[in-house]
Parts: sequence; C-alpha cells; structure tokens
Amino acid sequence: MVSVSDSQPDQSAVSQLPLTGERTVPGIPEENYWFRRHEIAYEQLLDRCAGQRVLEAGAGEGYGANMIASVAASVTGIDYDTSAVEHIRARYPAVQMLQANLADLPLADGSIDIVVNFQVIEHLWDQAQFLRECHRVLTVGGALLISTPNRITFSPGRDTPLNPFHTRELNAAELDELLVEAGFRVEAMLGVHHGARLRELDAKHGGSIIDAQIERALAGEPWPADLTADVAAIATADFDLHADDIDASLDLVAIAVKE
Repeated sequence: MVSVSDSQPDQSAVSQLPLTGERTVPGIPEENYWFRRHEIAYEQLLDRCAGQRVLEAGAGEGYGANMIASVAASVTGIDYDTSAVEHIRARYPAVQMLQANLADLPLADGSIDIVVNFQVIEHLWDQAQFLRECHRVLTVGGALLISTPNRITFSPGRDTPLNPFHTRELNAAELDELLVEAGFRVEAMLGVHHGARLRELDAKHGGSIIDAQIERALAGEPWPADLTADVAAIATADFDLHADDIDASLDLVAIAVKE
C-alpha cells in the first residue's frame, strides 16, 4: 500500500489549506478520522490507476492526486476553488492542475483512462451533468472511481444534508441510478465500514466515535485527551471496504465503466 506519508513531498514551506469543513486536510490530529476515512478509497483503488491517464475531478487538498501520481502515467487535477488550485500547484508538482467547473470539463472526448471523484459529487448542484462529462472524457473501457457519503447513515431521517456544504447526498440505489443514466455500467458498489478497532472505539466513546467528535465540535468544547489520542491514531486499516450490508455503510464507493 502507498500511504500519504510515502507519496507526499516534504514542502514544509508551502502553507496548509485552512480546515473549513468543506474538504478534509491531512496532518491535523482532530481531523484524522475523516482524513483516513477518505484515504481508504485511494489506497484500495490505487491499482486501478497504475499506468493510466488519470483525472481527479475535484482534487481538494491534492494529497490523493499526488498519491495517484506515484503509479499513474499522468495525473490531471481539476478544481473550481482558486485556493485549492494554487495550493496543489505549489505543493504537488507531479499533478497537472486546471481550474474549471466540473460540469464542463476542459478535456477532449476519450482522452482519460480513469476519472477519480472521491467525496465530491455530494457538493455538486448538477450531478447528472457532471457524470455525463465524466463519461464523455473517458476512453471506451475506462472507469469512473467515485465515493460519497451514504445518505442513509450520514444524514439519517433527513430530507436535507446535515453538512451545510452538501447539496444532495445519495444512497446506493440513487448513486447506481445516476451512473446508469449517464451511460455507465456499474462494476461494483462497495461500502466503507468501521473495522474491529473502530467498533471498539465506538463502544469506548459512548456508542459512536463520530458522534463524540461532532458533539465536542458543535459545543465548542475542548476534546478530552483520550478522544484526541484515539482519533489521531486511526489508520486506514481500521476501516473495511466491502459490498456487504451496503445500506449500513458509512460511505459508498462505486466503480463504473464506460462501454
């Protein structure tokens, strides 16, 4: 496995993107749960990118695109946010960074082998148009690798997302439907789950380590030392990625192929 620490250049002089809640940022102990929960999709699907022309649509902080660059033939990153684009260009020179709207990708038809879109589609207003654009730029046989929070567990019982930066969250059936309507064949629909160690931490912190973190954040209270230490020590190996019990998953991870 390639980890962020293996693939990230040492550029301490480059300023870190601020943690706003819209994107996850590496290197912050209190953010480590969410960072590792995002990172597992990169780790588990990295082999799909080996030797390929890869687009990361919605590159965020850039750590994922940089990880992909360690195995891909080339990596193009696209983001709409100016600060993210400038940050990635400064910190991750292996990534060719473009600024553009994801609903109108500035790439030629059939010019990309793999599109990566992790934890982004829930932020988009026109999800269907974005997926059509992904289909357009992919070569025949190319794949879209996509992850998103599972609406059922992320915003349970709500019509609107809990996260104010999300426009529309999806369950597995809704994501599958969007992908098929855009012309893809869904090869796999997987879910991110807590592994054994995280289930132990759930029990330790009142039933949910997620809720324990959110409650402190909403209350503006200092974190207890044991919660901070437990969150900072979480690794991608503490999460499981599989197709079982998909509606109970934390995040959805789909592999969709253009035929």
